[in-house]
Amino acid sequence: MTRKEQKEERRKAILMTALALFVERGYYDTKIADIAAAVPMSTGLLFHYFASKEELLLELVKMGLQGPGSVGDSGDVPPDLYLTMFLGKVFSFAEEQPWVFNMFVFMAQVRRVGMPEEARRLAQSVDAVAPTVKLIKKGQKDGIFRKGDADTMARCFWASLQGIMEEMSADKNMKAPDPGWIVSMLKA
Repeated sequence: MTRKEQKEERRKAILMTALALFVERGYYDTKIADIAAAVPMSTGLLFHYFASKEELLLELVKMGLQGPGSVGDSGDVPPDLYLTMFLGKVFSFAEEQPWVFNMFVFMAQVRRVGMPEEARRLAQSVDAVAPTVKLIKKGQKDGIFRKGDADTMARCFWASLQGIMEEMSADKNMKAPDPGWIVSMLKA
């Protein structure tokens, strides 16, 4: 392994360790020394990779923004099938990359008041609800989804996914539910 590859592996180890500790203990209760000890490496060496805990936080938020994606335009695919396939992809990706479960928990934490403002603003910059509202309205128009406030329905869809990911983060033995179960709450 080259030095460059070793450095990238070390960087990834720091990020994954920080992610796990931030989810477990919270951002403010996790010290740089805790992260360094868990990697393991010296605190001084960790600062060669990240100048501060907030820089590390921002890097994790940027990773979270690149996650498994968001709901987009379904094209000719019926909205219920599209959402079912979307959830299937999210669960599949998370099972292949277990840190994704922690990332869902982490991103929810970062969006809360009291977190460093730059990280909070960045975490809030992605709107998953608006495209989901459009998709639900299309499904309502086509008679696939129940009548009701599409914004509330979209928020409930995402809250369900968030809750599932949090449970799977806490219980490593939990299996992903059938995506159809989640989509069925929207159906007429």
